[in-house]
Amino acid sequence: MLDERWMKSSRSNAGGECVEVRSPDGRQVHVRDSKYREAGALAFGSDAWRSFLDDLKTGRL
Repeated sequence: MLDERWMKSSRSNAGGECVEVRSPDGRQVHVRDSKYREAGALAFGSDAWRSFLDDLKTGRL
């Protein structure tokens, strides 16, 4: 996931209440609230992000 653009999930609703993600260098994933972009973003290592997504998909979270 190497991308300078902020992306939203294809499952995001029209109300705009979602998170946006990007991976500018392939080593980190940046996550921000689409409603409060000016508040900044959280950065996670790519391995931690992958583990988080795996836990969501398998129902562990």
